[in-house]
Amino acid sequence: MGSNDSSATGTSLEVPQQPGPVCTDYRQLFLNDTPLLDVRAPIEFAKGAFPASVNRPLMTDEERHLIGIRYKQADQQKAIALGAELVTPQLRQQRVAAWAEFAREHPQGALYCFRGGLRSRISQQWLKEAGVELPLVSGGYKALRTFLMETLTELCATLDLVLIGGRTGNGKTLLIQRLGSTVDLEQLANHRGSSFGSMASVQPSNIDFENAVTVALMKLADAGHQRVLLEDEARLIGRVCLPDTLRNAMQAAPILILECDMQQRIENCFDDYVPDLLKRYQATHGTGAGFEAYANHHRGSLSRIQKRFGHVRYQHALDMLEEALKRHERNADTSGYAGFIEFMLREYYDPMYDYQLSRKQHRVVARGYAEELLAWAAQQ
Repeated sequence: MGSNDSSATGTSLEVPQQPGPVCTDYRQLFLNDTPLLDVRAPIEFAKGAFPASVNRPLMTDEERHLIGIRYKQADQQKAIALGAELVTPQLRQQRVAAWAEFAREHPQGALYCFRGGLRSRISQQWLKEAGVELPLVSGGYKALRTFLMETLTELCATLDLVLIGGRTGNGKTLLIQRLGSTVDLEQLANHRGSSFGSMASVQPSNIDFENAVTVALMKLADAGHQRVLLEDEARLIGRVCLPDTLRNAMQAAPILILECDMQQRIENCFDDYVPDLLKRYQATHGTGAGFEAYANHHRGSLSRIQKRFGHVRYQHALDMLEEALKRHERNADTSGYAGFIEFMLREYYDPMYDYQLSRKQHRVVARGYAEELLAWAAQQ
């Protein structure tokens, strides 16, 4: 394409065929955590991106919307002309400055749009005119996403997955962190996996989660790990969903059952759901408002399981929770949580987990405390 003039304003937009270098080795981009400059609109980025990407858009959501309408009503030339009107010289300067800052901070980086086409080429050209060279990713977001999903299918077919199971509070996440070839699915999902497991901050989109999981598995495979250990998760971890390909592979994988005494389970749950969670809420909301948000988190989590829990047990649990919250807020006394946690474990979580485990007993290959399972893993 050559220069496309906007007759209304006299502005023009030069659309180059290929202004600079191109990246085609998607695997190395992900294995190296290559910083990626995403020039798509914010709404596109929010739906899904990659672990090492940042959004510095060529167009805002509104600009993209208007240009899309013009493209449908007229043609690409008219849409490009409208783009030249909307992205004024001042806006162009601001956006190029943001891209150039990214390039200075990440000289090994690359940029992409949705398909590696018009927006990528324009962004790369504007950078080049500003004296900055940044490669663009051939095929853009769509090609990278397709590569990851195809890679996930290959990995699920070739890796030896082993699951870490066990009752709530047994310390499965702590064990995962001590094992070598593991992927912490809950960390990537930003959720602890239980009914009370939200982390005071938003979870990633499903696409972001899938991409992050695939990259983590890729890195383990690239490092020569054939066996990968994962926590035995349900289909949903909070609001994000395990990719079907991975979920299907996990449903056929052998299981290690982590055992733990009740006192340690109570302590593990306390550590995660009281001081750690309260700290997260107060870091965001401040001391007073943070405590209230933390308390409402627990109330809301309990309320959501009321139907399954049964009214009588729910009301008893709520009374215990409110008493623990009152003592905590008024006297900095956290001792009241222990009874509440034990009641929830014995009356809600254990029966539910025991039922689920009864359906997959044939896949259990080992049981034991953390040190015993670490020894088992070391011998394999």
